[in-house]
Amino acid sequence: MPESEYNPPPLPQPFTNTPASQITPIYQGAEAHLYKTTFLSPPIPAALKIRPSKPYRHPILDRRLSRARILQEARCLAKLVKEGVAVPALLGLDWEGNGKDGGGSWLVMEWVEGCVVRVVLERWEGVIKARQGYMGGIEGEEEKVVRRLLRRIGGAVGGLHRAGVIHGDLTTSNLMLRPFSRIGDQKGNVDSGEEEEGGSSDMEGDIVLIDFGLASQSSQDEDRAVDLYVLERAFGSSHPRTEEFFEEVLSGYRESYKGAGSTLKRLEDVRMRGRKKSMIG
Repeated sequence: MPESEYNPPPLPQPFTNTPASQITPIYQGAEAHLYKTTFLSPPIPAALKIRPSKPYRHPILDRRLSRARILQEARCLAKLVKEGVAVPALLGLDWEGNGKDGGGSWLVMEWVEGCVVRVVLERWEGVIKARQGYMGGIEGEEEKVVRRLLRRIGGAVGGLHRAGVIHGDLTTSNLMLRPFSRIGDQKGNVDSGEEEEGGSSDMEGDIVLIDFGLASQSSQDEDRAVDLYVLERAFGSSHPRTEEFFEEVLSGYRESYKGAGSTLKRLEDVRMRGRKKSMIG
């Protein structure tokens, strides 16, 4: 049976008047749709995230859920920006949306230029795999560069937890690498990671946390430890050649967050529960 053609939901106000050339679909998730667009005048490159209404839900329940989730995301972003954590700045939102008329609740964020960390690591692992055929294991500058990157990832997560926010979906797909040389650039270009093959020079930059759709505010070590465990599992499943350096993430975490000791202690308990669950099935 052929796949049905994807039909994006109607754009909410005021984006119904945005020229088609200025709004580009980027990603379709189960709960939200992401677009690249512009905001205000002169136009600022921005990311538009829409939570479309769900026709299978009762209209009152649908509106309440959408409102609660998008407000939670907006509050987390605003708090993190205030605390100096590298996340997209919140530019605007509408938690009411258009209900049954289409669209839905939405928020507009700063457009983060750079490359998704998942792509950066996949590219790096591809280069290492090709070299290992005639050079042996990972060593020298290649190892130093990836260790520095992972340490910066740990520092970013430490800043997140220091601010009292739990991401809820920490994977390398929700981390951006914003090159040092491009900070402040307002052109809005993005490196998809597909134009050139990776090397060590592609792994320098600031780590920016994105996609706070499942975020919450918490000061519990258990919640922080689960955040780290999800990230660790993401490395194990998606980046097997990089997993051996995950300790660098935890080192960067310790350096950036004073409460890391109790959280990392709890992480051991979370790991143990995860292993037991894997054995039981």
